Parts: sequence; structure tokens; C-alpha cells
Amino acid sequence: MLATEPLEQLIILLATSIQENSFVKLSLGNYQGNEEALKNIYVRLILVKRVPKLSFTLRFKTRDLVKNIDVSEGLTLIKNYLENGFKVANLFTTEKDYTLEAGRNGKYKLHQKEPSIIEKPSLGHDKKKQRLIKSDGNKFYLQALHITDVKGQVYKNAQHKFKQINHYIELLRPLIAEAGIANIQQVADMGSGKGYLTFALYDYLKNELKQDQVKVTGVEFRKDLVELCNQVARNSNFHMLKFVEGTIADYHEDHLDLLVALHACDTATDDAIYKGISAKASLIVVAPCCHKQIRRELEEGKVVNEVSVLTRFGIFLERQAEMLTDGLRALILEYFGYKTKVFEFISDAHTPKNVLIAGVKSQTPSPRRKEELLLQIKQTKTFFGIKKHYLEELLAID
Repeated sequence: MLATEPLEQLIILLATSIQENSFVKLSLGNYQGNEEALKNIYVRLILVKRVPKLSFTLRFKTRDLVKNIDVSEGLTLIKNYLENGFKVANLFTTEKDYTLEAGRNGKYKLHQKEPSIIEKPSLGHDKKKQRLIKSDGNKFYLQALHITDVKGQVYKNAQHKFKQINHYIELLRPLIAEAGIANIQQVADMGSGKGYLTFALYDYLKNELKQDQVKVTGVEFRKDLVELCNQVARNSNFHMLKFVEGTIADYHEDHLDLLVALHACDTATDDAIYKGISAKASLIVVAPCCHKQIRRELEEGKVVNEVSVLTRFGIFLERQAEMLTDGLRALILEYFGYKTKVFEFISDAHTPKNVLIAGVKSQTPSPRRKEELLLQIKQTKTFFGIKKHYLEELLAID
């Protein structure tokens, strides 16, 4: 091999393996660069409309990002990643395995060994997913909601909805496991709408997790949707699933194991969190929508601070209102003994990015920690000229 630099050698080996159809996969690790929360990159070869592409999966702390790139451009990008942050690369081919490592002095070393994978991977663009909610023709609710036909085939115009249903259940699964609820008995889905997720959640809890005592309630203020969903539940023999008419604020339950509220608009998300905290829910999961209350507070407060140069633009003010609203919600959840996570998720259906706030009931914070949280809430509000967060008022936080 003419190349003397190990990094160059690896790129040549990678390009050769792709050309000779022996490439299996590539992984980059030990990241020490400047891109926040980036951990690893995984690369595989796929065909998109019969054209070879390198599919990059960038694994961040709380999300994955997939990019499909032309092979030549991808090779350049891999080299750039290794020169700017990643210290280890593992190349797997059907002929040999190679490991490139950067030492403390910045110099690379390239090692090789016998192949650990000898079978060539599929070049399919999309791997067949083992979905938690299956379209097997035995789920009446998927037919009634016009997701599948009687044979279980997903309608073309419902592909995005079917993927979205499974995506949400995939998000909830690890959170439910983390909450450690041995027997899930009471679940509320606030603002259940047409019930797509509510039915799927009941199906998952009842038939996959074998929670035989679980009762799921969908709360929806539109009477026609409540009647429709209750009819579908009866026809599906989902005896412990019901839908009730009313607002989130009107709903009351003394105890809940799990509360879900996806895209409850503006302060309806706060109503849902309040209901979950009041009912001592083991797990609260909300995907907020609209943040009008705090935006109005920002506009009325007109506080001049270090970020005013940015928030004078409407779009930045809107984003600031979103971050403030949800950041304060997370702090308030923590104040009431919830371990909180706020992370971005992107639907399989390529819908816009959303924020998911999850609170897992944990130990009640110490008095000192509660004081610290109250101070953080107060300082944040003062900095941005916010008089009161609606959730504070619901929970009577002083």
C-alpha cells in the first residue's frame, strides 16, 4: 500500500471494500470534538433508487440523526470527522477488520485482525422494523380508525400515522420501564383526540406488557370523538378502555400510574401536569404545544437583558417562550419529586421536531434542594420579566 499515513490507509481500505463489495460497516467513537452531546457515528452502505449511498447515523445523547450521502462525499466526511474529534474508527469488512486509533501525541495507529462478520449486509434503504404495534389484521381499532384494511395492510395514506403510533409507543416503553411500575392500573391520556395513541397504548399495556388490571381513560372535549372512540373500544373488546367528555381541567382521579398529554395546547399542558402531580402519578409524559402564556408575559415585561438583542425578533421571542415555559415546567416537576428529562424527538413521519417532557416519580427532594429549585425558578422569572407561570398558580407554589 502506497499510503504511509494510517488515516489515509483506512480511507483507502474503506473505499476499496465498498468498490469490491466487501464493506460491512464502519463506526466512529471516542469523540472529543466540539459538537455537543455527539457520541458515536455509524456508517453503512445502502441503495437509494439503485444508487449506492453511505448512510450515517449520528448518535447523540438523546436522539439519533440519519444522513444519506453520496459515497465520494461520505469518504471525505469520514476523514474530516476523524481529523476533528473522533479518536477511534472500526472498519468491518468480510475480508478483515481494521481499527484506527489516535494516540495522545495525535499520531494514528492502524491494526487489523480476522473478520468478525463474513456475511454481507442487506443494502435495503429501510430495515424491516419489529414494531411494537403490529398490523397483523387482528386489531380492529386499526381498521376502524382507517389505518389498515381487514387483512392488516396499512393504507398508503395512513403510513405516516402508523409510524407515528409506533414511534410514540417506542418512546414510552423505556420511560415506563424506568418508572418501575409493577402493576399499572390507572392511565389517563389527556386530550386524546381521535384516540390513535390511546388505543395503541392500551393495546401495548394490555397485550404486550400483560397488565391485565390496567384501566385507560381518554379525556377529550369533543363529544363526537368521544362517542366514536367508545364505540371502537367496545367493538375491539377493549373492556377497560373508555373515553370521557370534558376538558383536562375538569378531569379528576385520586391516583394515576401514568399520565400522557401529547400536544395539549398552551396552558392545557400545565393542567395535565397538575393533574398528574396531584394524582401522584409514577410517570408523567407531555409533549407541549403552543406557549402563549409565557410569550405574553415576555411581551408585557419588556425586560432588557443580555438576550434582548435576539428576542427583538419575533421568531426568536417565540422560541425563547418555548424554552422558558418548558424549562420552568421541568424545574417545577423536580420540585415535586420527579426526575425530569426534556428531549427532542423526531417522528418517523418526518414531522417537525417536538419536545417531550418526562417526569419519573423519585424521592422527594431535601428542603435545601427545594429551596435551590425555588430560587432558580424565581431568578429565571426575574431575568425575563415573568410574573407567574400558570403551573405555579395551579400548584400554589410560593
